[in-house]
Amino acid sequence: MKLPSQSLRRSAAALLCAIAPILSASAQTPDPKAAPEPPSGFEAKPTVFGAKHMVAAANPHAAEAALRILRKEGSAIDAAIAALMVLNVVEPQSSGIGGGAFALYFDGGSKSLSSWDGRETAPILATPDLFLEPKPADPPETEAPAPSADPTKPATEAPTPVTLLKPMSFRDAVMGGVSTGAPGLVRMLAEMHARHGKLDWEDLFADAIRLAEEGFEVSPRLAKLLAAHADRLARDPQAKAIFFGADGAPLTAGAVLKNPALAETLRDIADDGPSAFYKGDIAEAIVARVAQDPRPGTLSLDDLASYRAVERKPVCMRYRVKYEVCGMGPPSSGAVAVGQILGILNHFPMHTLRPNQARAAHLFFAASRLAYADRARYLADPDHVSQPTAGLLDPAYLLLRAQLITPGEAPEGKAVAGNPPWREGAVKFAPDPSLGRKGTTHVTIVDAQGDIISLTASVETAFGSGRMVKGFLLNNQLTDFSFRPIIDGAPVANAPGPRKRPRSSMAPTIVFEVMDEGRRPILALGSPGGSRIIEYVARTIVAVLDWKILPGDALALPHLSHRNGAAAQIELRADADGLAAGAALLGWTVKRAPMTSGLHLIAIAVDGSLAGAADPRREGVTLAD
Repeated sequence: MKLPSQSLRRSAAALLCAIAPILSASAQTPDPKAAPEPPSGFEAKPTVFGAKHMVAAANPHAAEAALRILRKEGSAIDAAIAALMVLNVVEPQSSGIGGGAFALYFDGGSKSLSSWDGRETAPILATPDLFLEPKPADPPETEAPAPSADPTKPATEAPTPVTLLKPMSFRDAVMGGVSTGAPGLVRMLAEMHARHGKLDWEDLFADAIRLAEEGFEVSPRLAKLLAAHADRLARDPQAKAIFFGADGAPLTAGAVLKNPALAETLRDIADDGPSAFYKGDIAEAIVARVAQDPRPGTLSLDDLASYRAVERKPVCMRYRVKYEVCGMGPPSSGAVAVGQILGILNHFPMHTLRPNQARAAHLFFAASRLAYADRARYLADPDHVSQPTAGLLDPAYLLLRAQLITPGEAPEGKAVAGNPPWREGAVKFAPDPSLGRKGTTHVTIVDAQGDIISLTASVETAFGSGRMVKGFLLNNQLTDFSFRPIIDGAPVANAPGPRKRPRSSMAPTIVFEVMDEGRRPILALGSPGGSRIIEYVARTIVAVLDWKILPGDALALPHLSHRNGAAAQIELRADADGLAAGAALLGWTVKRAPMTSGLHLIAIAVDGSLAGAADPRREGVTLAD
């Protein structure tokens, strides 16, 4: 993707000098000799520079739509809406109006930061046993009923077998209507647009409607996922009509995909606003589809009509004294877990290490392991469960957690959740190790007025529930709840409940530099990737702030993950082989795995200059003027 002509006229040295102050007011251009060697066999996408506005999105069509809005003097939320509607068309496996989202928004005029919760909600009739199903117990071995000594009394009856409950399989739950919650994306975007939008709502849907009507070429990534999920999608008549060809096979790369039903739906929402989605024909179609077998859900028209996006207070954590990392708090675990990882690493000299050193990986694994232990026990929907959000990020508590780490020696077994300061309540929850799936996308945008949006949207697993209504796929976000409401006799914080929002790992993030005169935004980022999103974001922040790596190179670093399981995970790629060997020598059980993040990062210099990049693992791009 070519850079704008204005940026092309700049020299590389001038661009680096302009963007270097991102790291601190007095920072110097990073020393090329200190930078990590380029990954072998894994090419980073170039860092893109801009002077006015920038968008990083998961598909070129979406990025181009957002850039057109920015060029019309639209705001960051205007551009994000245009991008997300296009993503619904061209990247249906990851997001869409049938799902939800979380967003951070920085208002360049008022210098205020807000966070928005557009997470799906469970139906009013949802109960903690939402994902439990009968499991008949084996009848006890008994002798034949003994004859009664009293002929007037019947013989002793054999005991009746007890019916137990067991968790559904994830596959069965996903494919049932029981997995779908009330979608939140449209309502959240509409409320954010009312606050920060500059262009008319209906003007933001034009590109998506055109692509849905005229069609677009199926990308290699979409084609690969269609093939992988063909069996599930073929069960839904609407999905099969859109994603499969006349020969009955899923569409391949280069084939033209049209979705006229989605074009009609988007036109209705563009003309009539969110009420067109949450009431009337669209809402009725959603409810009817959810109620169908197998495993029908109880989502009602009232569940949709009463849905509200929630503006919540951002959760922020100080890092390295002069930085403040802000993100989305519960019901997302993103900001708390990212903050815990960074807060623990605060006590170690990460700046003296390099990203491909085993010592750096050791510290990251150890910090992540502790953060995921706390995440599993404490975090859930704050409107339904009391939780120690502030206590989990308390500096004194994180110092105690950091003291559990032995430099150069891997810990044994799983980490146990800590006991953070907690005045709000004393309920002790059972740890819930359930992990989210990867049907997610992320958009990062900075506009000409200095507004910034970092937004992560999702339908949960790839293609959501696989059930399609009026051209869009319904989410399966309720499978992010714990399938077991009670573990070892203790309640689970993330158990299902009426109108409750399931815990998420989405972590849209904005980082500030803290100065005497206030704070200024320096980074905006986020990623898809299920429960590993937390680690993708945290490691990228370390790469930029501690290691002074430019965005494109930071996003190409090998990923590390330790979600408090049996093994530390290192991305499966040739340039990480040495890192894996070094981690094993430190005592870690190492597992290699593909880690398909979709990071989008924009850095902002003191003078407003921008540097951004898209993840090389997906088809996203960064565009700027």
